[in-house]
Amino acid sequence: MDLSLLDAAFWITCAAVLVLLILSAFFSGSETALTAASRGKLRSASDKGDAGADRALKVTEDSERLIGSILLGNNVVNILATALATAVLTRIFGQNGVALATLGMTLLVLIFAEVLPKTYAITNAETVAARVARPIQWVILIFAPVVSAVRVFVRLVLRLFGVRADPDSHILAVREEIAGALQLGHSEGVVEKEDRDRILGALDLGDRTVEEVMLHRSGIEMIDADLPAEEIMARCLESPHTRLPLYRDDPENIVGVIHAKDLLRAMHKLLKNGRIDPRGLAEFNVLDVAMKPYFVPETTTLDDQMRAFLKRKSHFALVVDEYGGLQGLITLEDILEEIVGEIADEFDLVEEAPVAKAPDGSFIVDGAMTIRDLNRAHDWTLPDDEANTIAGLVIHEAQMIPTVGQVFSFHGFRFEVLEKDENRLSRLKIRPL
Repeated sequence: MDLSLLDAAFWITCAAVLVLLILSAFFSGSETALTAASRGKLRSASDKGDAGADRALKVTEDSERLIGSILLGNNVVNILATALATAVLTRIFGQNGVALATLGMTLLVLIFAEVLPKTYAITNAETVAARVARPIQWVILIFAPVVSAVRVFVRLVLRLFGVRADPDSHILAVREEIAGALQLGHSEGVVEKEDRDRILGALDLGDRTVEEVMLHRSGIEMIDADLPAEEIMARCLESPHTRLPLYRDDPENIVGVIHAKDLLRAMHKLLKNGRIDPRGLAEFNVLDVAMKPYFVPETTTLDDQMRAFLKRKSHFALVVDEYGGLQGLITLEDILEEIVGEIADEFDLVEEAPVAKAPDGSFIVDGAMTIRDLNRAHDWTLPDDEANTIAGLVIHEAQMIPTVGQVFSFHGFRFEVLEKDENRLSRLKIRPL
């Protein structure tokens, strides 16, 4: 080693390499912080008046431009630092200086310009992001022409391979990010299952239709509008429901919906001296106090239907298909149950649990139970794209109406038909394989 070569130029070059390593660490840390920072936390800090968090939000809006600018800056300083180090060490050690520069710069860049700043940045992502947002804004502004040209070139290359870049795709992935975070939190014991199910249930309202949660028409309790008033009142009192559809001639012909409270008010008006006037009772027409039926298509999303209920100040709707045929009914409570789970009151009939665990570890399931409810209850992943109920799933997969005792295996489960009611599969035994 020739010490005479350690002149001012040597020390200036060493100082330049040091500065470039610091800049490299800045770019590496900034990239990690701005990409790892939670936009939700930044938004919360911004709403509280944190100017740095507000700038970080604006900087991360265009992630493609942000990453392009930081990578450009990082590569420029890394290459320049390596070139300067190589020039200095080659001057001192000759050809051996290339190997020494490569080894030395690799260690320096790896430790001080990559691992160290990125570790710190990912540990304090939101804080670092808020601090580096302002200088990164200037970096983006300076490198804007080059980055724009690179973006165009990259998209052209990707298009040659049939790939189309979508800079706004992260907006559509917000729901998946929330769902993934909830699932991860639940698996790590941080988020309770009930909390996870409630939040996911609320997120799913826009993707599910009333057809999936409605009470099928076979289970609707109706009253013939032409029955005598005494009979109508008796049926209303016997029913656990406060709203009952009224039909005339044919159960498909719904002419109104009677509310028990409206019927009670009408009967109270007929009271005279503590007794109902027989003449007034004989002339009573239930349709005079009934509400007009509210029909909704079966393809309406639960989110839209809930908004419609709140806007109309109504909690009850009849569901029809594309031909106008009655398919079922849905209430606001049905939609809320998709978020908070089963809601029961003192008037609900005590029903047998839809799922019972057998001694052999299998589950006895009511065929009418929805696939979604079963998945939520046991953290299963049975598909509900082609069918809403467990019975419907078995029929779809079997491509036939099974008989009692038949066994099928699909989607990682064993299904056995235990009971049938005509063509309906009423009870099944399910066991994970």
